[in-house]
Amino acid sequence: MNTSNVDPAEIHHFSALADHWWDPQGEMATLHHINPVRLAYIDDVAAGVRGRRALDVGCGGGLLTEALAAAGADATGIDLAAPSIDVARRHAVVAGLKVDYHCVATEAFAREAAGRFELVCCLEMLEHVPDPAAVVSACATLAAPGATLVFSTLNRNPKAFAMAIVGAEYLLGLIPRGTHDFAQFIRPSELAEWVRAAGLEVVGLRGLHYNPLLKTARLSDDVSVNYFLHARKPS
Repeated sequence: MNTSNVDPAEIHHFSALADHWWDPQGEMATLHHINPVRLAYIDDVAAGVRGRRALDVGCGGGLLTEALAAAGADATGIDLAAPSIDVARRHAVVAGLKVDYHCVATEAFAREAAGRFELVCCLEMLEHVPDPAAVVSACATLAAPGATLVFSTLNRNPKAFAMAIVGAEYLLGLIPRGTHDFAQFIRPSELAEWVRAAGLEVVGLRGLHYNPLLKTARLSDDVSVNYFLHARKPS
C-alpha cells in the first residue's frame, strides 16, 4: 500500500485556503450549499448516522465532519493539510461539538484504526491524490464489518470538464482556479472496480446536481458530473 500517496501541490493549494473553509460567502461557498444534501444522502444510505462511529476522510476544515457530529455521530476527521485541521479543531470548539481530528494519511490511519468505523465517508477527495485506489483500499480497512461507505468524486468526460473546470472555476468562479485536474477525474466504472477490489460491495450510484444561480443542490439520477458511490463492507 502506498504510504506516500500525496501530491504536495494539492496540500499547498488547500493549506492556502484553510482560513476560508467556514466563510459561507467565500471561496468554499459551494461546499456550504451542497453540504446539507451530502449529509441527507449519507444519513439515508446509512439508515441514520446518530450513534455511529463515523470517519470523514479528507475532511478539510470539517464542514461534513461537524455536520455528522451535529447529527449525533461519533465523528472523526482526517486530512493531510495541517492548516485545515487546525481550522477544523478551532471551529469545533466554537461550535461546542466533540470531533476527533487527526493530521494523518489515510493509509497510515488505517494501520492504527482498522475496523473501527461503522460509517466511512470520502467526499471530493479521491480526485486529489496520485493513487485513489489506495485510498479506497484504506477506507475499506478502516470500515467495520457491515459498515456503510460513501465516496464522491467527479466523472471524467467532456461534460464534467466543461462544467466542473471551465464553468465552475473559470467562468463562474464558484471554486478557486486550479482546484481540479481533469486527468484525475474518475469514471464510475473505475471507482466501482477499486471498491470491489478492496473487498466491498457496490450498493448504488447517485448524481449531485448543483444550480449555481439558485445556489442549491439536489440528488439526481444523472452521474455524468458529480456523483456518489454507496458501498458496504460485508459482515
